[in-house]
Amino acid sequence: MKITAISRSPSLVEKVAARLAELTRGEDAEGGRRLPAVQALSEQLGVSRSVVREAVKRLETQGLLEVRQGVGMRSTDNLHKPLTQAVELLVPDAQERLRQLVQVRLMLEPEHARLAALNATQEQRTHLQEVYDRLAAADTLKAAIEADMAFHHALASASGNQVSAMMLLSLTDLLKASLSRGYSRVTTESAIVEHGIILKAVLGGDAAGAESAMRQHLDTTLDELALPPKKRAARKRSAGN
Repeated sequence: MKITAISRSPSLVEKVAARLAELTRGEDAEGGRRLPAVQALSEQLGVSRSVVREAVKRLETQGLLEVRQGVGMRSTDNLHKPLTQAVELLVPDAQERLRQLVQVRLMLEPEHARLAALNATQEQRTHLQEVYDRLAAADTLKAAIEADMAFHHALASASGNQVSAMMLLSLTDLLKASLSRGYSRVTTESAIVEHGIILKAVLGGDAAGAESAMRQHLDTTLDELALPPKKRAARKRSAGN
């Protein structure tokens, strides 16, 4: 019996999925980041509707496309959703997930800060300052969390490493949970100070200083997540005496 080798070339569905991903980023995407209906895509791409639907389903599962009844399809940045679901199954204990998250952030973010100090454009520097100002002015827990997350994402983008920035983006849900826990236990004052130190180093082009400041910030974050509120309060009082 003769067995022929399986072709390694991309399947038709994979090719269509890649083309749809391009359309969501390209100038020819309707509405900037929207896609035509399945029937229109089928005709334009010259493939069956079933192929288009399967390609759309893949992109939706990957968090790259969102499909809403009566609205249509549009690109999204929900890369974190598939990872979040997998991590919750792999590490069911919430506190342990957050502890491991900070460990991963320690692998990524000091380097983000270092590279941002070297590579950030003037536009990115201005954006970092604007996001930091939002954090400093935040008057609600929700506003502080959103500004904090935006700062770290902006720093990752300013690093110039798109792969690493995407990795941090994929951790969005976990990062939000971590910040929610941290801010519920301490005030925003220490976060404002530490982010300010990081920002100053980045804007000053101090790569080593930015890396060190980010590492210190994440060490503090890990400490805050591990300490019960009362124990931390007692420690702060003893440090002030």
